[in-house]
Amino acid sequence: MLTLRQSQDRGYADHGWLKSFHSFSFAGYHDPAHMGWGNLRVINEDRIAPGTGFGTHGHRDMEIISYVLSGELAHKDSMGNVKGIPPGDVQRMSAGMGVQHSEFNHAPDQTTHFLQIWIEPNATGMAASYEQKTFTDAEKRGTLRRVASPDGTHGSVTIHADASLYAGLLNGDEAASLALDPSRKAYVHLVRGQLKVNGQPLAAGDAALLAGENRITLDHARDAEVLVFDLAA
Repeated sequence: MLTLRQSQDRGYADHGWLKSFHSFSFAGYHDPAHMGWGNLRVINEDRIAPGTGFGTHGHRDMEIISYVLSGELAHKDSMGNVKGIPPGDVQRMSAGMGVQHSEFNHAPDQTTHFLQIWIEPNATGMAASYEQKTFTDAEKRGTLRRVASPDGTHGSVTIHADASLYAGLLNGDEAASLALDPSRKAYVHLVRGQLKVNGQPLAAGDAALLAGENRITLDHARDAEVLVFDLAA
């Protein structure tokens, strides 16, 4: 089964300094039909205005991934990490027993555009931890590059969850596929451009929710950047 969710059907919040699309229920946006998919709980597409950001706040018992599309995200946390996250980097923060952090756009004239992703962990009460790695465009070109996984295989960041995340860049005749376990779920989020997922067309911001499928095939792409999640059911 493949279900399409179009970009304009997402929740939306405009806080002035922050403009955010919510793929699943989050904060003031509540939709009982979209509380998550498998153990994927949040995909927020955020745009932070220049010189603004999220002040210090807390999380616990959640795997949080930041995927920057343009601009840079400045991160500071209670574990002592002070990092800049540019496009191409994947940041993983395991909130565990609890962590405080802030996220800012310090640029005076450029919006920071990024995806904030939350995945439910496979255990609670773990020690908080942090990891950040760079994945070049060349690594993602014409394929699905594993960027997050439970065991850190292929140089991916390690998440404490029964899930894997792949990123790909596809255009023209380029195509990619991923074998699935039909007993699991999968989620395809098109970051930008256009492509087809198992023959169904997606535009930027659209998603495909898959259950009971044994393969994802991505093709007919036009300047596409895509994220694919392999998830616990």
